[in-house]
Amino acid sequence: MRVLFATVSEKSHVLTMAPLAWALTNAGHEVRVASAPGVTDTITNAGLSAVPIGTEHTVHDMLAEHETVENEFSDWSEPFLDKQNWETLLLRYQIAVEYAFKSYNDTLLDDLVEFARFWKPDLVLWDPITFAGGVAAQVVGAAHARLNWAVDVYGAMREVFLQLLEQQPAEARTDPMADWLGGHLERFGSEFHEDVVNGQFTIDQVPTSIQVPLSLNRIPMRYTPYNGRSVISSWLNEPQERRRILLTPGMSFAKALGSTYVPLKESFEALSELDVEIVATLGEKEREVVGTLPSNTRAVEFVPMHAVLPTCSAVVHHGGFGTWSTSALYGVPQFLLPIRMADMWIKAKQTEKVGAGLYSHPTETTAESLREGVRRLLEESQFAEGAKHLRQGILETPTPNDVVGTLEGLTAAHRT
Repeated sequence: MRVLFATVSEKSHVLTMAPLAWALTNAGHEVRVASAPGVTDTITNAGLSAVPIGTEHTVHDMLAEHETVENEFSDWSEPFLDKQNWETLLLRYQIAVEYAFKSYNDTLLDDLVEFARFWKPDLVLWDPITFAGGVAAQVVGAAHARLNWAVDVYGAMREVFLQLLEQQPAEARTDPMADWLGGHLERFGSEFHEDVVNGQFTIDQVPTSIQVPLSLNRIPMRYTPYNGRSVISSWLNEPQERRRILLTPGMSFAKALGSTYVPLKESFEALSELDVEIVATLGEKEREVVGTLPSNTRAVEFVPMHAVLPTCSAVVHHGGFGTWSTSALYGVPQFLLPIRMADMWIKAKQTEKVGAGLYSHPTETTAESLREGVRRLLEESQFAEGAKHLRQGILETPTPNDVVGTLEGLTAAHRT
């Protein structure tokens, strides 16, 4: 098969695709990864073949430009019919299409379709906000699927939207997603189908115990950590004198937006009074915010998550997919400090629900509440047990290598 991966220009999104891209390559399939020029090095450093498309942008550039990092309409954390109404949900989609989805996709779309017409992929695998991938696949008749890295708030919210849409009078029915994507498809001589929004199927890296209920065809796949080119520092191999806590405020967000929303001063104040070793990932700006670090702290600009987390007794982080998934894979109890954006809030709630951690909004977190939360993670055995159970569920999920055969069969069934 020829398999084309498509993603918006964001390094962390590329990294989640690499293990499956390797698995397909190792099975003898041809693989290309298409994205904006800004992540070409990330793709090629992973040993994959890059197809630069469109103009340079990043997801975080767009979020900052449109001030959509956290507001009522960037919060997708309640994708349930009893929590939504037609007027608000319609407005959410109108805003999301105009100020987010168009920004991420429209600069990529023409080049992606042009390459797909030239290369003729059998299967297109696309990031769940890279709808350009579904459009390109539809135009060339390729099978296509979302490669999901989130609690599927986008898929679930779409199902709720369609249910509410059906309840509206015919003259009041409007669908911003169909109007936007259908307009592009018409330009390319094709027409809109619902699977352009949610894929013909979804490869899901989120554990079933954390995922929201969906009617979509879901192919579970174990999350496999890949942090890019990494060097394992010698201190990771040294015996530990105290329990280790990882504090990581979300460096991709911090680099893109100029700051982190994790309350760093409060975090260090909280952790400095515990009998632990703190490993903190901090950029230059974060170091300036914190000032003098506690004596029990080791500050690094970068450390591979898959190398440090197996040595940790707990982790404090912003709720990003890579950190959350690696922590879950290694059975580390988590204290999450999520904002209400995308799936971050619901993922934190689900983590607490299954007993694998605790969560608090950054603006409501004090040094005292964080210290007490981390103390509970360290001392109350139910959190270690919950994290262990979450890890076991992940280990029982098919690996990227295991799902290749399934993808071969689904591709044969769906391509035209």
